[in-house]
Amino acid sequence: MAAPSTAFVQQYQDTITLLAQQTDNRLRGAVMVDTNWTGEKKFYDQYGTDELEEIVGRLQDTPLQSPDHERRMITPRYFVSNTLEDPFEALQMLSDPKSVYMQAKQAAIARKVDNLIAVALGATAYSGKTGTTSVTLGSAQKTSVDAAGLTLAKLVSAKEILDSNEVDKEDRTLVHASDQMSDLLNVTTNVSADYNSVKALVQGEIDTWVGFKFIHSEQLELSSTERQVYAFQKKGMQLAIQKEAEGRLTERPDKNYAWQVYVRIALGVTRLEEERVVCIPCTES
Repeated sequence: MAAPSTAFVQQYQDTITLLAQQTDNRLRGAVMVDTNWTGEKKFYDQYGTDELEEIVGRLQDTPLQSPDHERRMITPRYFVSNTLEDPFEALQMLSDPKSVYMQAKQAAIARKVDNLIAVALGATAYSGKTGTTSVTLGSAQKTSVDAAGLTLAKLVSAKEILDSNEVDKEDRTLVHASDQMSDLLNVTTNVSADYNSVKALVQGEIDTWVGFKFIHSEQLELSSTERQVYAFQKKGMQLAIQKEAEGRLTERPDKNYAWQVYVRIALGVTRLEEERVVCIPCTES
């Protein structure tokens, strides 16, 4: 006689869920966005400061000042993701995976946009008439390097650097990883109601502090135990979209009419102005 367990059945969920991952685009709204781009490269012309000269004599010659023109260049980068759903394997599944494939690819696009922005904050930018002059983020745009995480002192220092550069007070962003938020939530002065709203403790997050809008991103560069955190003003960063994210769901006759789930995007990012970006090195435990 067979054991009762022979008649036991196994039940499977008839839907597919995404594993934990970033699915939203967080940094696009914090930078300048240009969607009008056709061509191999795109250049952004800039103009510096003018100064007034005093007239001290009658019928004095009109002073002449040289214009202070500059230019930044963006080159496009192309990204795709493509998955085939085998028609025979699909017959053995309880649920159709095409929808979750497309969701995963849309999430990958959101992460890629954030990643390119995060990298461009501290990367070499290209300037000059033809974009052949490399420009790095100098030491004047960095807070002191020490063995500490993100502290109030570092935030104040970043604010001071931007203020001294006469950077707009509006649209300032502090992009950080999870470790830096833990640093701030553990700061005694920060958890006091005198320094921040109770929401920071209830939600476990900080929305705006020291003039910065806080945005969490795990796309920031981590070298060994040092994370490069950035404070920046919107006009300092340019995202150029040559081709907005586009998805296709098509059948492939050459693959026994398998469904192909395909997405693509073409874009580029550059730092427009060093004075609007501050690097804050933070040690992670």
